[in-house]
Amino acid sequence: MSAPIVDKGIHLNRWSEDLRQRLDVAAQRAAQPETGDHILNPDLPPYARWQGAPRDAAVLIGILERDAGLSVVLTQRTGHLKAHAGQVAFPGGKIDPTDAGPVEAALREADEEIGLLPDRVEPLGTLAPYLTGSGYKIIPVVGKLQTTGPFQPNPDEVEDVFEVPLNFLMDPVNHQKQSRDWQGKRRYFYAMPFGERYIWGVTAGIIRSMYETVYR
Repeated sequence: MSAPIVDKGIHLNRWSEDLRQRLDVAAQRAAQPETGDHILNPDLPPYARWQGAPRDAAVLIGILERDAGLSVVLTQRTGHLKAHAGQVAFPGGKIDPTDAGPVEAALREADEEIGLLPDRVEPLGTLAPYLTGSGYKIIPVVGKLQTTGPFQPNPDEVEDVFEVPLNFLMDPVNHQKQSRDWQGKRRYFYAMPFGERYIWGVTAGIIRSMYETVYR
């Protein structure tokens, strides 16, 4: 599949319809393979740092139209959190028993974390589940945002809300393969530094999954 046009000035409605069709095509193929931290580390199981059944979660890949082009909404997590403090993340979290599914969970979490009302999001589709070493099975929900902000970050969870151009995130030139030592072995992950923001780990992995699903 050729890549969708994401040039400066493209209208969000035209682009979102193209993306919706591509996500539908991907979903209609033989079951999309799960992706995750283990893809770059085939010697590790998908849930390398977790014992027990995986925990279901969902995140929102929210896309906005700006004068300079399309952008993706990301958050900087607060520094006092027990897990992933200070890291860049998509709005999202665990799927609650009361949620109708991953889409509802992603929209609920986005409302709780950044004040994005669910009726301001038009879901376009979902990506394949992303499995994390910490035991989460994450469903990324792609959505078109019918708002220009400002967002209202919940200080208990989010330190800042910012945007990154979609062109930057979907350019494989910006997908760095980095590594760190973990339990005496070299472990690999994607990173996409953007100015003062360091996008890496699960967030970068999900962005890479979107690129491979829709753009490559």
